Amino acid sequence: MTSLPDNLHAVQARIAAACQASGRPEHSVRLLAVSKTFSAADVQAVAACGQRDFGENYIQEGVDKITALAGHAPGLVWHCIGPIQSNKTRAVAEHFDWAHTVDRLKIAQRLNDQRPAHLPPLNVCLQVNIDAGATKSGVAPHEALALALEVAQMPRLVLRGVMTIPDPVDGFDAQVAVHMKAQALFAQLQNKLQSERHNEMKNKRPSELKWPPFDTLSMGMTADLEAAIHAGSTMVRVGTAIFGGRPKAA
Repeated sequence: MTSLPDNLHAVQARIAAACQASGRPEHSVRLLAVSKTFSAADVQAVAACGQRDFGENYIQEGVDKITALAGHAPGLVWHCIGPIQSNKTRAVAEHFDWAHTVDRLKIAQRLNDQRPAHLPPLNVCLQVNIDAGATKSGVAPHEALALALEVAQMPRLVLRGVMTIPDPVDGFDAQVAVHMKAQALFAQLQNKLQSERHNEMKNKRPSELKWPPFDTLSMGMTADLEAAIHAGSTMVRVGTAIFGGRPKAA
């Protein structure tokens, strides 16, 4: 039986190998350890190995871990990667450092309005339903730009990029093809935001500019992280390969 440190190191080795195979530097991909359903003690054990980014799908479970570990594992970065309903936005705004699943203006506005003034702005990604999955959340690709332009102007949010969860497909080439759609959209949004920033620079001082560092493409999980990295992912979300299989509901 492998230990959590062994699992973490194995995932780090996979990322390093995938980066090398794709001609990318290893530090260009950030590992997000997905700790949903696992204990605060498990998170602390992985954090003791140097892992700093942790993702939670269930908001209250995440808040409980954030609170429990605040004095025991300082410096952790907490990412909300699960659906955000209107009645949960305050908990996300008050406790998390990142929200990956912003897919409509109402949720973004509530996160902005409820982000405490003593905390830095909340990092957010737009969740895009890149392959039109019937059961998946996310803004449609053709609607992503309009949402990005609105979110980028919110003072208590920092729009960092795009997150996708495509339906599983078999084979490396098929996985790459889906992820390349997300990469193309990410590049399109990045170029547009840079253009908007350039236009603002003509009339404002640099300190007055709001356009954020749109630099994060969050895609790829345990089963397809190599394909995601090949397609340009900058952040992979890995749970099973680090923490093990999750218990099935009774």
